[in-house]
Amino acid sequence: MNSRRILPLIVGALVVAAVGGYVVYGQQQQQEQRTKRGRGAQDQPAPVLAARATIADVPIYLDTVGNTKALNTVTVRAQVGGQIVKVGFKEGQDVTRGFVLAEIDPRTYQAQYDQAVAKKAQDEATLANARIDFDRYTRLAASNSGSKQQADTQKALVAQLEAQVQGDQAAIDNAKTMLSYTKITSPIDGRTGLRLIDEGNLVQANDTSGIVVITQIQPISVLFNLPQQQFPQVNAAFAKGPLEVDAIAGDGRTRIDRGTLQVIDNQMDQTTGTVRMKAEFPNANLQLWPGQFTNIRLLVDTLRQVVVVPTAAVQRGPQGTFVYVIGDDSKVTVRPITVTQQDDTRAVVADGLKAQEQAVTSGFTRLSNGTRVAVQAADGQPQEASPAATPAAPEAGQGRRKREGAEGDGKGRRRSENAPAPDAKQ
Repeated sequence: MNSRRILPLIVGALVVAAVGGYVVYGQQQQQEQRTKRGRGAQDQPAPVLAARATIADVPIYLDTVGNTKALNTVTVRAQVGGQIVKVGFKEGQDVTRGFVLAEIDPRTYQAQYDQAVAKKAQDEATLANARIDFDRYTRLAASNSGSKQQADTQKALVAQLEAQVQGDQAAIDNAKTMLSYTKITSPIDGRTGLRLIDEGNLVQANDTSGIVVITQIQPISVLFNLPQQQFPQVNAAFAKGPLEVDAIAGDGRTRIDRGTLQVIDNQMDQTTGTVRMKAEFPNANLQLWPGQFTNIRLLVDTLRQVVVVPTAAVQRGPQGTFVYVIGDDSKVTVRPITVTQQDDTRAVVADGLKAQEQAVTSGFTRLSNGTRVAVQAADGQPQEASPAATPAAPEAGQGRRKREGAEGDGKGRRRSENAPAPDAKQ
């Protein structure tokens, strides 16, 4: 009786043990498969984009915003009073120095001029007669036939008349000048603005409103400020010669015009801690206009024949800046570098990197010291579309097949150490 009860229990225990062993074995197999897949994924090279370090001349720019101002601005006003009988310009017209902008009725001033000329002629006739009398009295006094006092009196009269004639000439010059003011001319080369007076209006000398405003916009000037921290660098460069200044469009890339730095203000603005500067531009295409704000880029220096890499290749860590350098074995090495100049597109490396060495520019997620990589694009030229980014291009597929053949086919065949490194340009 006891043996009959024990036997089913033993059989049940054996079944439970068998099922449990099978479950554990299945879990072990799944774990091993996951481990193998993980190892296989780790053995695959990390896809990256790369670029070669190059040797280039790198300009150093200082960027700011400037305010365009006409080189010369003149409000033309009447210098004599009268009625406007003619307006000789159109609004927005380009005029030259001496161009007649308007005319004032000249008749009154012509009459004053003619009167001054007639007065001089009258006084010159009187002077001529006085000189004849003086000559006669002088001869009579010399022969004791006349009074010496009379000769002296006549001499004084001649001097008086000569001074009067000189005064008449001054009156003529003044009347002539006033007559010339009836023609209002442009004092500079420039462009007229809106007309401030109409034909038939009466004007007074030096009216505050004026006739028209003329601005000289070819060439044109731009005023801009730079922080006082940048003043020593600009001042030292300006002392060596003229500095180039570019006016940049709103997109930050297109150059509108190129000019030169003309002057650095002789004092700092204490409220803003900046120094004001003035540049002059030819403005041949009239793309700069008075009152316009424009981006300014001042060239202060040029670094000659330095090592340059794309800015995307430069990484920063606790120890400073570094790059991932790709070796001949397609493995990356963490290389500390010293960056002396950097902008949005490229960085100047003073130490730590040589020309033609490849640096990773994208795909840093899986990288560490010694990671094997597959370069998707590597060139030292300006950034181009990588084959991975343009799968439809025939060269992209060919490049991948060449790289796969060079790296190995996954069955133990690898590229020879003496074989050339893969290049995306091939």
